[in-house]
Amino acid sequence: MCAPTCRSMASLYSDPHWSTNMDTAVARLSGPRVEPQKALAWLGEKAKEEYFSLTDIWGVITSVGIMKEMELRHLSDEANRDASNPYPIYCAIEKYCYSNGPIQGKWFELSPHEAGFTELGLFIETSLLGSRFHDGVMLEKVPEMDMVQLQGILGCALAVEDTIRGVIPPWMNVPEHIDSAAEYLRVYNYLGKIIALTRIAFKDPAALSALDQLQIIVEETMKHNESMWLETKSMDEKKSLFKQWSLELVAATETWRQSLEDGDFKDNVSLITNRILPLIIKWEWGTTRNFLYQYQDETVPPCLNSDRIHLIDAGLLVNVGYPSFLGDKRDIDLFIAPEYSAGDMFETLTLARDYAAEVKKPFPEIHNSILEEKDWPKDCYVFEGKDGEPTIVFMPLFNRNNCKDADEYKAKMEEFSTFQRPFSQEKTEFVLETAKANMKNNKETLLREINKAVVRRQKKLLEAGGSEKDPE
Repeated sequence: MCAPTCRSMASLYSDPHWSTNMDTAVARLSGPRVEPQKALAWLGEKAKEEYFSLTDIWGVITSVGIMKEMELRHLSDEANRDASNPYPIYCAIEKYCYSNGPIQGKWFELSPHEAGFTELGLFIETSLLGSRFHDGVMLEKVPEMDMVQLQGILGCALAVEDTIRGVIPPWMNVPEHIDSAAEYLRVYNYLGKIIALTRIAFKDPAALSALDQLQIIVEETMKHNESMWLETKSMDEKKSLFKQWSLELVAATETWRQSLEDGDFKDNVSLITNRILPLIIKWEWGTTRNFLYQYQDETVPPCLNSDRIHLIDAGLLVNVGYPSFLGDKRDIDLFIAPEYSAGDMFETLTLARDYAAEVKKPFPEIHNSILEEKDWPKDCYVFEGKDGEPTIVFMPLFNRNNCKDADEYKAKMEEFSTFQRPFSQEKTEFVLETAKANMKNNKETLLREINKAVVRRQKKLLEAGGSEKDPE
């Protein structure tokens, strides 16, 4: 699945029997905070690795700030766990194929047993992802990534510059120089997140005072830069200013670090200035070794020729994991899709439909008349599959049944937007209760479609059995 679903899944699956004890599973999502020193110690160890990237930092930020736990187990551990739990499949996309490559190189999936490119049909054992390969032969085995790293990969929509462009303030939103502005904002915004993470970790008054000083330096730099920008006339000058400001922010942070007294706080800050800030400048995300490096297969696109790949949030392409379940490999009869994605209602459906058409896989018809209901949707839609297409039961979280009109629907979607700070306990419980009510209200529809899917599956099995006997 895609973020933020993946983060919840990672937490749920820490209990091998979560599906038989939902109350305990839900309570885990609002558990006690992670000991900050544990998070910083993990980050310090990862910083020593060759492919340390911003994804590792984002994994820590989301683990500490949102999930409130550090899941150090491995996805492959699920391969031998309780089969009564739903089988977990996580989705990502390859950053450079997403930007410049064919559709076949974009979608990447990870399950307890295998990881690889869905449309290429090329996979390795999940425990070997990150190991060194050449032409399909493993040359060096490295430890499997843990769930903190995986959460960082699956939730890093920030890895694509377009996401940053969406938060550029009006005074620097000049079309000719958006890329330069995004680079500067990357440094500014990520410094703010790192300051917040470090503040959680250290309660010493001297350390907190030092962080206050850094926060003031960063904020005053931004205000000063706005003034300079407005005074600058030439477009060339404006472009060079962004580059200059990025370097000045980094230099100011280093000067601040040098002013600190020796000790644990300064050691942790040194990790930021020596390892993290250079990654922010480069915008290095999701880096891992490419198991298809030099693989002799004409289906491998040029965007996968490097010795490394960059895995990022699949929601940038399709914010529900439909692509992993389309076609013959898993031969799905029925999708039950509770819908709570940012953006227009039905967008995930139409994007999945277009994806399916491009890779020539069956997908049910989505009538345009349905799309006209996006501003105030019903609580349940059934898109029935025909001739090998899966059926989709599509269930918007907020809908005509729990919102009296389009205005209330819009307000609810804004109030519970995914782009905000972690939900309070009250908000979390409200979302859960709303989802439960939707399921109860549509129980008959769900049971009917499940029964129809069972009948379809039985028919397929009978037809397959008959085909096997025909040659005799």
